[in-house]
Amino acid sequence: MSRPTRAREYVVRVDARVLFPKFQTGMKGRAMKLRHMMMMAGVSVLLAAGGAAAKEDEAPSKRFTADRVFDMEYASDPQVSPDGKTVAYVRHSMDRMTDKDTGQIWILDLADGSNRPLVTGVAGASSPRWSPDGTRMVYSTATDGKPEVRVFYLDTGRSFALAQFLEGPSETVWSPDGKHVAFSMFVKGEAPSFAKAPTPPEGAKWNDGVKVIDTLTFRFDGEGYLKDGATQVFVLPVDGGTPRQVTFGKADMSGPEWLDNDTLLVSGNTAEDRDLDPIESEIYAVELADLSVTPLTSRDGPDSDPVVSPDGKTIAYRGFDDKTLSYQQADLYLMNADGKNVRALAADFPGDIGETVWAPNGKSLLVLSEDHGVLTLFNIDLNGKVSQVVTGIGGGSIGRPYADGSFSVSGGKKPVVSYTAGFADRPAEVGVVGIDGKNPKVLTALNADVLPYLEMAKVEEIKVTSSADGREIEAWVAFPPDFKADGSFPLILEIHGGPYAMYGPFFASEMQRYAAEGYVTVWSNPRGSTGYGEDFALLIDKAYPGNDYVDLMSVVDELVARQYADPDRLFVTGGSGGGILTAWIVTKTDRFAAAASIKPVINWMTMALAGDIAQVVRRHWIRAEPWSDPEAFLKFSPIRYIDKVVTPTMIMVGEEDYRTPAWEAEQFYTALKMRGVDTVYVRVPGSPHYIASRPSRLIAKTDNIMGWFAKYDPAKKDEAETGEDD
Repeated sequence: MSRPTRAREYVVRVDARVLFPKFQTGMKGRAMKLRHMMMMAGVSVLLAAGGAAAKEDEAPSKRFTADRVFDMEYASDPQVSPDGKTVAYVRHSMDRMTDKDTGQIWILDLADGSNRPLVTGVAGASSPRWSPDGTRMVYSTATDGKPEVRVFYLDTGRSFALAQFLEGPSETVWSPDGKHVAFSMFVKGEAPSFAKAPTPPEGAKWNDGVKVIDTLTFRFDGEGYLKDGATQVFVLPVDGGTPRQVTFGKADMSGPEWLDNDTLLVSGNTAEDRDLDPIESEIYAVELADLSVTPLTSRDGPDSDPVVSPDGKTIAYRGFDDKTLSYQQADLYLMNADGKNVRALAADFPGDIGETVWAPNGKSLLVLSEDHGVLTLFNIDLNGKVSQVVTGIGGGSIGRPYADGSFSVSGGKKPVVSYTAGFADRPAEVGVVGIDGKNPKVLTALNADVLPYLEMAKVEEIKVTSSADGREIEAWVAFPPDFKADGSFPLILEIHGGPYAMYGPFFASEMQRYAAEGYVTVWSNPRGSTGYGEDFALLIDKAYPGNDYVDLMSVVDELVARQYADPDRLFVTGGSGGGILTAWIVTKTDRFAAAASIKPVINWMTMALAGDIAQVVRRHWIRAEPWSDPEAFLKFSPIRYIDKVVTPTMIMVGEEDYRTPAWEAEQFYTALKMRGVDTVYVRVPGSPHYIASRPSRLIAKTDNIMGWFAKYDPAKKDEAETGEDD
């Protein structure tokens, strides 16, 4: 068969380059330039993302340009010292040379407010954890590309590596007496084989040996094809030495927590059919003296994340009874140290139980929970009484406005809580507050050297009534610096992934980029979003996509009614769960001038048979067999309705994405090409599902999307045509 002349015209690879050069502020000149470039090169990659930097004799733009993504810094993982006097945290910055988000450990003095580097280096450092007496700290890093866990001595400022590791340790925790640490680490297993290959002659170059796979989940996003083996738990003296493995078998064991100096709690699923029940886990006690293992939980449903009370008598943990639904909120439970006397705590708490820590007096627990777009820290006493400590935690998702944050608590009679403070106009900072919720302070201003001098997008919260059933939908709008509510501005509807996740009123480089280039940008939490109670999330159970589409259209209608946007200049994009909703939207309506579906699910049948969470999709989301009930999968698949699409649609996916693999995007792209619909397929080299994990990829993503939208913006077409007549 002869090869079509232009078969690859619209298959574009992204490697820090964009479809169009960085946008200039002059609308007329920009439109003419864009039109000329499109006529000359279609949608070819034209310039590097940084190619529009200001000339030497020009003042830099006050807009949030693509280059500004590299200027952003943010805080994560704040760890307050046991005495409550200092906070260690990870300070992130974007390395222009390595194109990486790199973390270093800094330390804040709460008395004088000083903010100083503690552990720095090219490799970066993460996961600082104080020793019980506050004199030392363990952290993770790498030397010459090899993973390390190091102990830092606060009195001398010196550190040393605890051991030599072939695999990367994680989840490091101190024993109560400060003499050992426990951690989890991958242990290589034996690969299955049915034949022994002959030995090749010396100097011969034979093909690599075959790879035999006998597990259901054999590749995973961010890891690629999985090595044979399992994650196990180890202990190690803090004076250094050889790690001692304390859990064994083919099942993963992780999440170590010290019950006492001689006993560890771990979580895992040891069932023979564990591949078929991927959310299941139990809590086990491991006696270090003889490595005997005792299960402490046994119900059908995940139990994990045990935390031990200060007196060692009570274990708090998260879990739920598995009802085989697409989403269930975790509840909070208590049990005695021997696993007896299990009881729910605050059973009527409306939110999901997230990160949980005991208060130092052992009379209550601090619980982080998603709460209407933000993270809120609650104090739950042992009678189930709930009070709020602090809200607005978040800001740790630098690309899109997800609520991402954490906290820690000190000891003492007046405990101090440190947390990641989120804002609409800047990335996450370090905040502190008393455990009673008093005297909140923000201790850092990591972007004070940049953001005050830029014209940043203002963010407004709105609440919209869904035309589906009258439910309230929360949304946020970012406005271009020159915005006026005159009905002339283009609008981007940006849809979150998950779908069981939530956006919030947080700084996000992607939203700021869109607004900086003149787009009113709106994001919302339609039904199915978390943070609004389990019932709201389950409105899309076996109905996804469904009325979440109506919720999103109601948000767009509201902005048009307020004259925030021109109804002829509407655009839509979203990633992952937002990618499928974008694809679904263009099968339902032609009101958008163009769309960009990023890392979408296009066919639930292939997702349930070849994605890395295939069994979750089959068992929990669709709850049917694709071979016997294909209609259960296809009726929620955009590919089923491809004949309805007329909207020009970009498809983008990472080349190493195994969550929503490239073949999902390729099905939609190929079908659109066959149907004669304008489309482009953008592949992101080296990228897993999280495209924004490298700054240049974030820039390439947003600027390619805007380049595609510019091509189909009616106002830009009109300007270009007017310019040609001049």
